[in-house]
Amino acid sequence: MPQKVYRVQLRSRDRQQLEHYVTHGKRAARAVTRARILLLADEHYGDEEIMEVLGVSRPSVAKMRRKYQEQQGGQVLELLQEAARPGQPVKVDSRLAAHVAGIACSEAPSGAARWTLELIADRLVALNLVDTICRESVRQALKKMPSSLGFSSGGV
Repeated sequence: MPQKVYRVQLRSRDRQQLEHYVTHGKRAARAVTRARILLLADEHYGDEEIMEVLGVSRPSVAKMRRKYQEQQGGQVLELLQEAARPGQPVKVDSRLAAHVAGIACSEAPSGAARWTLELIADRLVALNLVDTICRESVRQALKKMPSSLGFSSGGV
């Protein structure tokens, strides 16, 4: 199935905004590249030429062409911004961090001189607060605790 070709014909106001965006101020490199894709596409450069000049992939060029074509009367500069990325979910929320601090402040288990990161992680699992948790997540939770609780980044 042939790929749909999106033609870019910038309005004069959009062209001025993009040219100003590219030449003035500090901008994110990806956003500037997207602006340049639109400017070159408006000058009737083909995808291959745009890819070679800007060092971008074919999907990047096609996506910008499509986004511009599908935009209905909106601001052209809005097309240049990246969508928010959700990132990795939080492993240790404030509720779990409070449990980590409570365990670390309590009496060490029998047979141990003090709480270790592994012992705290094991206790959290034993209390059914989490299914699994790694030492690093426990360490980060302790590191974020206020220094008034007696924790330091040097360990537990």
